[in-house]
Amino acid sequence: MASSPPSSLSVLRQCTFHLAGGDERDNLEKKKQMTLIPLIFLIFFDISGGPYGEEPTVQLAGPLLAILGFLVFPFIWSIPEALITAELATAFPGNGGYVVWAAEAFGPFAGSMMGFWKYFSGVINNASYPVLCADYLSRLSARFSGGAPRGAAITGFTLALSFLNYTGLKVVGWATVALGTASLAPFVVMAAAAAPKVRPSRWLRGGKRKQRSRTEWGLYLNTLFWNLNTCDNASTIAGEVERPQRAFPRALLGAGLLTCTGYMLPLLAATGALDVPQEQWTDGFLADAAGSGVKSKGQCHWDDIHLLDPNWNP
Repeated sequence: MASSPPSSLSVLRQCTFHLAGGDERDNLEKKKQMTLIPLIFLIFFDISGGPYGEEPTVQLAGPLLAILGFLVFPFIWSIPEALITAELATAFPGNGGYVVWAAEAFGPFAGSMMGFWKYFSGVINNASYPVLCADYLSRLSARFSGGAPRGAAITGFTLALSFLNYTGLKVVGWATVALGTASLAPFVVMAAAAAPKVRPSRWLRGGKRKQRSRTEWGLYLNTLFWNLNTCDNASTIAGEVERPQRAFPRALLGAGLLTCTGYMLPLLAATGALDVPQEQWTDGFLADAAGSGVKSKGQCHWDDIHLLDPNWNP
């Protein structure tokens, strides 16, 4: 029985390996720009970038289901996705990620479709982050609630972060470290300030309505999915990572811990320390919570300013 011919991608990798001499392969290794710490924060921003956008889960389902959702959903989706990403990114340590995986498994057409749909979904998804930033800025000043100032803010965020992407992967990597630290720091302070005021009984509230519509359940689950998805995006830069077989599993673990901490700390602090109607938990409510007795007004403004940390992909 004749053996099947090797795939085009396998042949390409073999040719590249044999054609590149020892010195050239060494130079390629030296050119790799992404080390472990920037990779952790890059994956963190691919997944969340902070707790911004988690508020609707409380509005839709109440504190109890919001907390349970962010505790349980990572085991249903995020951790399996991270394990698959770690395995395949180390098996195919080159740029391309999920496009290469799909092409190897199902052929070039499937790889092309995977690349197109991921790009298309990324365009739609990334368009929401400047709007989310503008929502938070409107808490600082009502002028950003609409009209030309809001449009200018959205355009400014988009252009600034697009320019940052063009500066190169090394700059983007260390920028994520700085922005990630700045993004999480105010919520650590917020949780510490809220600790004496927390009443655990408030976490057990299941919401005002016992029966929720199918639409509300759909929005609740979609919000969890949106906040805890896309750790596989980092696989597209596996070829730029130093020792990817070692770095990727560690980076995914570190990013997962950062993400869960970033969501749970402010959620537990705000729902436990404040007694407010769940209808108020709209996008940007965490900034309001910061100024509603959880911490000082100045600290509230600190939270607002650090909403300039939307997700982006290199």
